[in-house]
Amino acid sequence: MKKRTLCFIYILVFVLTFALTGCGASAKGVNGQVIVYNWGEYIDPEALDMFEEETGIKVVYDEYETNESMYPKVESGAVAYDIACPSDYMISRMIQNGMLAEINYDNIPNAKTNIGTQYYEQSKEFDPENKYSVPYCWGTVGILYNKTMVDEPITKWSQLWDEKYADNILMQDSVRDAFMVAEKLNGFSMNTLDADELRIAMDSLIDQKPLVQAYVIDQVRDKMIGEEAAIGVIYSGEAIYTQQENPNLVYVIPEEGTNVWIDSWVILKNAPNKENAEKFIDFMCRSDIALMNFEYITYSTPNTAARELIEDDAIRNSEIAFPDLSKYDNLETFVYLGEDGDALYNELWKEVKAY
Repeated sequence: MKKRTLCFIYILVFVLTFALTGCGASAKGVNGQVIVYNWGEYIDPEALDMFEEETGIKVVYDEYETNESMYPKVESGAVAYDIACPSDYMISRMIQNGMLAEINYDNIPNAKTNIGTQYYEQSKEFDPENKYSVPYCWGTVGILYNKTMVDEPITKWSQLWDEKYADNILMQDSVRDAFMVAEKLNGFSMNTLDADELRIAMDSLIDQKPLVQAYVIDQVRDKMIGEEAAIGVIYSGEAIYTQQENPNLVYVIPEEGTNVWIDSWVILKNAPNKENAEKFIDFMCRSDIALMNFEYITYSTPNTAARELIEDDAIRNSEIAFPDLSKYDNLETFVYLGEDGDALYNELWKEVKAY
């Protein structure tokens, strides 16, 4: 009786050990997880589900609203993110501060075949050898106006200083974007560190402030759709969506020039799941997935293979989504201005907001 009991115990222990080991492998998995930090509403949730289903890798997903709110959280290491999707100048900052891992393009073949070469060329402004970033979305910053609420076509930044549009103007609540508008207005580079030029730009923003209804970020989209304002500074991807919701809205790249931006996938230097991060980026560079994301977020895709899959000719050839940049003057991409430069811009922005 004792022998049979002991034998049963040995068998039970073996079965439980095997089961627990199996469960551990499944939960923690050979495939494991990938921890992604991205802009709000900047990916099709279905694409995340498809990635998990196809790879067995669990996606832990977190969102941020601005580059400036993303950076300190990543820098602190409070959460061990694998992937983030910063903008051009913030990528430059992260490279300089040794926060990013080099991309192994052999593990991301879709990035080599599907992303247009012109976008890698543009990326060299902030990632000189394309070692650390893979373009995800791109676009311009421009003016969105309601043609039923203005007296004439809006084509210049200077019209955002016209008193007849008082309390009908929306500005971006972002130091670099707001200063870009004032710098282009005055004929300066949006990457200037000249103290006199920055003071002039600051004074212009202060002069404009009584005319501004609100400084907003994502809210500009809903306010313009709802006709709560006549004119707003907006990202081109948001403009595409707003026009679908309200046909009275028109988007223009101002004559004085503007920002051409790129948001790119990066892998953090201390990413705990680097291999899975590469699989995630490769998946996002797949043409069908890039098309899904473009249709969901309406931000321009640098994935030329995905663009070819767009069935609607008007969208595939849209001057908002895919403008011919050679037609415009004074286009620039933001670059990182260093800690002193950031501090200077932030100090001047505080003066604008406090005025």
